[in-house]
This record gives sequence, C-alpha cells and structure tokens, in this order.
Amino acid sequence: MSIVYIALSVDFIHPGHLNIIEKARELGDVVVGLLTDEAISSYKRLPSLEYDQRKKIIENIKGITKVIPQKTLDYTDNLRSLKPSFVVHGDDWKMGPQQSVRLKVIDTLNEWGGKLIEPAYSTGFSARDINEEFSTETNTPDLRRARLRRLINAKDIVKILEVHNGLTGLIAEKTKVTDATVQREFDGMWISSLTDSTAKGKPDIELVDITSRLNTINDILEVTTKPIILDGDTGGRPEHFIYLVKTLERLGVSAVIIEDKKGLKKNSLFGTSVKQTQDTIEEFSNKLILGKQAQATKDFMIIARIESLILEMGMEDALTRAKAYIQAGADGIMIHSKSTTADEIKEFARKFAGFDQRVPLIVVPTTYNYITEEELSQLGVNVVIYANHLLRSAYPAMQKTAETILKHHRSLEVNDFCMPIKEILHLIPGGN
Repeated sequence: MSIVYIALSVDFIHPGHLNIIEKARELGDVVVGLLTDEAISSYKRLPSLEYDQRKKIIENIKGITKVIPQKTLDYTDNLRSLKPSFVVHGDDWKMGPQQSVRLKVIDTLNEWGGKLIEPAYSTGFSARDINEEFSTETNTPDLRRARLRRLINAKDIVKILEVHNGLTGLIAEKTKVTDATVQREFDGMWISSLTDSTAKGKPDIELVDITSRLNTINDILEVTTKPIILDGDTGGRPEHFIYLVKTLERLGVSAVIIEDKKGLKKNSLFGTSVKQTQDTIEEFSNKLILGKQAQATKDFMIIARIESLILEMGMEDALTRAKAYIQAGADGIMIHSKSTTADEIKEFARKFAGFDQRVPLIVVPTTYNYITEEELSQLGVNVVIYANHLLRSAYPAMQKTAETILKHHRSLEVNDFCMPIKEILHLIPGGN
C-alpha cells in the first residue's frame, strides 16, 4: 500500500485529528511524524505531555502503522527518508505561520511525484481553547515542576518574565506575539524578592518572611500554568533552606535561585557601594548539598547565583566558584553582573562552555539589556530572566494616572492611560 504521512503534535485527540487520520487511512499505510518537544517549542508553547506520553496515545489509535519523531517543524528530512505517496494536513495552514512550511512540503513531494491532500479544517470547536483548558486541568504540581527542565532541553533559550502577583502572572501566562513564522511567548515566571518586597512597600533585605512569599507564590500558582523560578535570596540558614526546598517542591515550583552572600541582604545592583559579604565556597557549597539531599524528586532545580562580578572579586573567582558549586550539585549557574556592557558575561560564558562538567547557564541582563536573546544563546546561555520589568513599568504608569487625577480634579483625562474594564474582566478567569 501507499505510504501516507501526517505530522501531529497532540496533547489530546480532538475531532479534527480524527478527520485527518480517517482521510489518511483511506489512502494507505499511515505513518505519523510526532513532533518532538524541540520542534513544538520552536513555534508555540511546549505541550503538557512529554514526547513518550504523546507517542503512546498515537500508537493506540486504530489505523496508525508507525510513529516516528519529527524533530523540526520542517518535514523535509522525514519526507525524503520515507518518500510517501501522500501527505495529509488540514487546509488551515494555507495562511498564517505555517504557510512557508506547507510550500516546502509541496516542493519536497514534487521530487518523487507525491501529493498533498488538504481536507477542510474542522469547525465547531476551538482547538486553542481546548488546548488551554487541557493545560489548566492537567497542570498538577508534578507536571508543572518538571516543565522547566523540559524547556531547557527543548529550546535554544528559555525566556522568563518577572511577576509579583496574580495579575502579572496572567500577563506572563497570556502575552503572545505572532510574526510570519512563529508565535512568541514567555516560557515561565520569575518571582523576584525585589519586586515582591517593593509591591508590599518594603525594602529588599529579606524582610518579607517566607510565609508572605509563599502567599505570593500561591496567588500566582492558582491562575497560571507556566513554570516558576523563585528568587530565594541567600537561602537563609542551611537548616532553614532544607525546608524551603521541600515546600517549593511540594507546591510545584520548578527552581529556586540562591546567591552566595551572607549577612544582611542588600540588592546586588548596589555592588560595592554598600557593605555586602560573599559567603565562602565551602559554606555555600554545603548549603547546596543539604538542599539537594532534601529533594524528593529529580525535577526540582537548585541554581547557584554567583556574586563575584558584582562584588569585584574577579573572573577567576567567579569561575572557581562555578566549578565548586556544580561539584556540590547545583542544577544551574546564574552569573550576575551590574556592568552596563555584556563584556564580562561574554567572557564568563565562553570559559564556562569549556567546563568538563556543565549545567544550564542563567543570566539577568538588566543593566546590559542591549544584548539579544539570540546573542546570549550563541554564547551558551540557556535561560534569560527579565527580572523586574513589569513592576518598573507599572509604577510610573500608576503614578502618572494619580497625578493627572489630582491635576484635573476628575478622571476623564486618564481614560487613554487605562485598560477598559471589560478587558480586565476578560483577562481574569471566570470574570466574564
């Protein structure tokens, strides 16, 4: 029989998928190219289910002859390997982000006389709405906690946005930009001690206690599905850090980042203008070891934040600490800098890439923000954190609104500054 190829990504099977599979079965032996996490995350959100879980679903559908991985959005490699007589895909890709993929499929099939079959796209339901509902309903702590590692393994660079309450969590969750080929969105959320403290009107000196921090985390967990990285400051006393790890892991938080300083915490961007004391390699490594021993799962990540460049201790000190912290079990290294150029980050990244033992590299380009994600990825950076931008942009906007109301004795003049109430109601789940 003829070989018929279809490509699927599926977290779940809906009527549109069944229509495509039924049409393919009429034409011959059906081979499914199941998109890997890497392929899917190159153009849209990572699926809830891992590749092997999705593969098991597809293999158990009647009429599927074989399931193979499709490692890119581009079909070419699989098509040239199989030389199918037919490719079946809904006609919805004639326009939009996958239009160029479709044209390449046609060109490739023409090499041996293959044909593209395009049944009408199934209407009457929204695959996007079903997918969002599925992601929400299946977002258990276990699935959510594991998603950060999956993203790091699947993507060139993982984009994390600062959030400090449920509303900003929804912004990080829902904001999307679509260009000619891909849909871009943030991959996860950073709960910063700076912005969490500032939103409460308190200084960033570890004054906000862990109970209050956990309340913020829970507010965000309740209305979002994306992975969370917590700014854990210094991690506190080693004996206390153990319990923080256990609590975060149980809630479904993906990672905690702790910095190698001790004493009264001051924001790193103050640098040496205020007294800040770096912990010893031995003491901080011991904290990492105890944290890793406290974990109950392999998914949770403890990431070591190195302050050597902030405190002007030099590049060699930063590299020495990175090696020691990896040896102690750190799941990632965050290298911090307050320089207005990316030169020292570039130097660190190049030398870090030569380590025999390497873990994901995380950066926070607040002061050297001219560098692009593509440039960081080429340096070997795995995660970029936009660490305080939602709060920093919200404050001047709110202050301007307050001043304008005072100036004009009414609120008419602030209409253009404000989001319509109806949009707010649509943004909040269950609000409409």
